[in-house]
Amino acid sequence: MHNSSRRGIVYAGALLALSTAAIAADSASAQVTFSKDVAPIFQAKCEECHRPNTGAPMSLRTYQEARPWAKEIKQRVVTHNMPPWHLDKTVGIQHFSNDRSLSDDQVNTIVKWVDAGSPQGDPKDLPAPLQWGADEQGWKLAKEFGEPGLVLKSDDYTMPAHGQDVWFKPLTNVPLTEPRWVRAVEMRPGTVQGRKIMHHVLARLMQDESAYNFAKVNNPGVNATSGDAATAAAAGGGGAGGAGLLMEWAVGKNYDIYRPNTGKLLLPGSKIWWELHIHAVGEEIRDHAELAVYFYPKGETPKYRTYLTLFGATGNTGSRLDIPPNTVTETQAFHVLKQAARLENFQPHMHLRGKAMSIEAILPDGTTQMLSFVNNFNFNWMNNYIYADDAAPVLPKGTIVHVTAWHDNTSANPNNPDANQWVGYGDRTVDEMAHAWVNVTYISDEDYAEWAAGHKKARSMGGRATANNP
Repeated sequence: MHNSSRRGIVYAGALLALSTAAIAADSASAQVTFSKDVAPIFQAKCEECHRPNTGAPMSLRTYQEARPWAKEIKQRVVTHNMPPWHLDKTVGIQHFSNDRSLSDDQVNTIVKWVDAGSPQGDPKDLPAPLQWGADEQGWKLAKEFGEPGLVLKSDDYTMPAHGQDVWFKPLTNVPLTEPRWVRAVEMRPGTVQGRKIMHHVLARLMQDESAYNFAKVNNPGVNATSGDAATAAAAGGGGAGGAGLLMEWAVGKNYDIYRPNTGKLLLPGSKIWWELHIHAVGEEIRDHAELAVYFYPKGETPKYRTYLTLFGATGNTGSRLDIPPNTVTETQAFHVLKQAARLENFQPHMHLRGKAMSIEAILPDGTTQMLSFVNNFNFNWMNNYIYADDAAPVLPKGTIVHVTAWHDNTSANPNNPDANQWVGYGDRTVDEMAHAWVNVTYISDEDYAEWAAGHKKARSMGGRATANNP
């Protein structure tokens, strides 16, 4: 054999070896591992709840903690049950300030990791651990606003291990000597154990506004009615929400942050009228609710006042609900905005048979826009979908807010206690409800006209900021 032939064979062999090594290296680099690929996802989307001393059933901070739950994690993320984000991503507004959902790429990464045997990978690839305060019950918004200016606590209540649902409604004085504007509120059960027994907590604001000069507190040139409680109640059509409800807490909703130049007002002599809906869980637990209030600086007055409003989906009475056995039932209701407004969020509220809820805007020109559609409602997570600043819908006077709800009273619903029972409206968990909690900020016609002019300009320029607005 000629030397040239031998050199060719050796060269070809070397190329084959290099190619094989390169393929092996690519394969190794393509392998999905916990340290390099999965841990960053868990930190960004899961660890806030899945860490020690929280209500979650397991911690996901380390490989050793997460590995035993790998198959369950895959099942939960593939079915979009975790992280809890039950919104249809194919319709309506899709930009939210509190979006904790996983992208398709993140879901695929977790699936590949589990299917490959859940390898740990090189611990050197791990991101730096997140630092959580020693007080796991610390206020979440303190990182953004500092410690709250006021913390209010309800009286304690002892829930026995077994018994019917309880609605505990104590009063708490608000210790203020002057009017203060609120930029954010945060609520929680007093202890981690308390999360087991609390279905929801309402904090109603009880204060006499009849003698208060709202024109005085608004900035110059602002229509005084934009802060007037009576006008807001008429404009919202929101039933039990209105001007007096400061916040609702439920599993999945912990806080409300009001947009810049927007807030709520607390007056001297006001009280919080709590409603703690408590249910038995097989052990005796004593707890209370806590409300943190973050104020604007003294002397700073926001231009707009926002109102937590109940938009029902069960007719004008707010409690018309008739769900026959073994059926999926649709109900709806319409609410007219008698003043231009911005909708800040969408939070569906139903009970065990809740299946889906949508909120649409029917504009004065007759066009209809789907704002949000929760197509996979889960009673265990009362998620609050907070629209991002560039996506919150701004609606003209005369817009009809159309809310539609679906209840699944069949055996296909795993949460349904008995598909053969008729179900009507009621406060108990085994009864049903159907409404959306929405923070509504009312604006003047002039404000809306200014927004609409900018909206058209941005639209002509192809700006994403208005892609989800009417």
